[in-house]
Amino acid sequence: MTYNKPTPALDPDSTKFWESCRAHQLQVQQCSNCNRKRFPAKTHCANCQSTDHDWVEASNIGHVYSWIVVRHPIPKSVFGDDIPYAVALIDLEPGVRMVSRIVDCDPDDVAANMQVQVKFDDVTDELTLPNFKPIDR
Repeated sequence: MTYNKPTPALDPDSTKFWESCRAHQLQVQQCSNCNRKRFPAKTHCANCQSTDHDWVEASNIGHVYSWIVVRHPIPKSVFGDDIPYAVALIDLEPGVRMVSRIVDCDPDDVAANMQVQVKFDDVTDELTLPNFKPIDR
């Protein structure tokens, strides 16, 4: 499987997230001390500064908080065939907000508070991207 677009850089904090995506599960960190969920993965909790955490399954359903429609390819050779596309901030649950693409709908139909569901796209044998699609379309 060939994928010619930029891919996320794996680091010790995010590896578990990408492994869960490959298994078609959406997981986020949860502080073992105060139970606050967080994304993206970090070395410590912003609430209580604890470095102890677990990985827990996040909701696969969210709402569009904000979005942009990309209309000009940068660089054209990489994203030109995708134009236009929507990139959104998705609220999954209290305190967890994720940046992702909105797929399976016209970018101009994306709206505030639109209910979306994760759609895992296996782009290579090693990488699965968590995109979101509208519910009830």
